[in-house]
Amino acid sequence: MPEFIDAHGVAIVYDVHAARTPARGVVQLLHGVGEHAGRYAALIEALTADGFTVYADDHRGHGRTGLRQHGGSGKLGRLGKGGHRAAVDALWRFTRLIRDENPDLPLVLLGHSWGSFLAQKLVNAHPTAYDGLVLSGSALPWPGTLNSGPLNKPWSGPDATGVEWLSSDPATGAAFLDDPLTTATPMLQLFGPWNTLQVLSRPKRGLARDIPTLMLVGSEDTVGGPKSVHRLAAVGDRLRVLREAAQTSRRRRRGWFLAASPRGRSRPASL
Repeated sequence: MPEFIDAHGVAIVYDVHAARTPARGVVQLLHGVGEHAGRYAALIEALTADGFTVYADDHRGHGRTGLRQHGGSGKLGRLGKGGHRAAVDALWRFTRLIRDENPDLPLVLLGHSWGSFLAQKLVNAHPTAYDGLVLSGSALPWPGTLNSGPLNKPWSGPDATGVEWLSSDPATGAAFLDDPLTTATPMLQLFGPWNTLQVLSRPKRGLARDIPTLMLVGSEDTVGGPKSVHRLAAVGDRLRVLREAAQTSRRRRRGWFLAASPRGRSRPASL
């Protein structure tokens, strides 16, 4: 499996999924907290069938990267030296690698949940690097618009698994819990207070370009929900939102992305 080395010497593991029809673009896929790129097989299958090459890494502390970084699964989800800023920097390095290998194709940044917050930071810092942006299971990552409490609270009870908030399909939650490369530990416990605060951001004004943007959120998403996504769109005059799809498929985080995702699980296990 390919890898690159970040600024702190961490080997970031990634996969490249070639387009299965004439290539018309490249997607950089950013997963959520507590999970890994392998959970997006169905989405990757759909994108490659439609002419997109997909680059998907396991972020710092996560999945195969986390196993190697921490020497086992006991600390999966923990970012390690450099923290959240190092995670963002590693993704920017990944973007440059993708651009170097595909100089003539448009690049779409697609982030889900925490991955969508990472994507917002990347676009704020490097707006000319991306030709399109998809934010799935997203929110405006700012105090007052982001849920800092228990995400599974609406479904709490004696028979709750703790991950009902991920999807309306029970099989999605079960598959998440059965995956040895995931963790349901909340973000605050994984990242610590300082690095959790580093997740926060707001769209910058006056960026060098408008980026076609698609936003997707489930009607019962407890991370931020449709209201927070609408606020994100309103705050960001840098974002020319071509289609703001508050895809409210039956419940929770379900929407276009969730339906295509490996377990259908629209987000990470904690944020």
